[in-house]
Amino acid sequence: VQLQASGGGLVQPGGSLRLSCAASGSILSIKVMGWYRQAPGKERELVALFISGGTNYADSAKGRFTISRDNAKNTVYLQMDSLKPEDTAVYYCYATVQRVGVGYRTYWGQGTQVTVSS
Repeated sequence: VQLQASGGGLVQPGGSLRLSCAASGSILSIKVMGWYRQAPGKERELVALFISGGTNYADSAKGRFTISRDNAKNTVYLQMDSLKPEDTAVYYCYATVQRVGVGYRTYWGQGTQVTVSS
């Protein structure tokens, strides 16, 4: 299973970005899928996830970020609005996937840099 993330970049404070993450491979189902981020010198932290039929957002993301998905494409999106300099980080796609003949496994994407700066 591979997670391919895209959509990062440089944006000014107050701007918007949309991240995408597509899962590919021998996938039976996806139990959890979403985004974490890691800023320089800090631990990786949750941003937003689809989990147990619902969504889970970090407090810092509530009201500004929206996670959505296209089940047919095994893809999740993260619409990030009103971006702040403190949102600067590498954003990682995450998924818990049920694979054929293997069961559930967790996967991480390669990370995409988001930089919010004037």
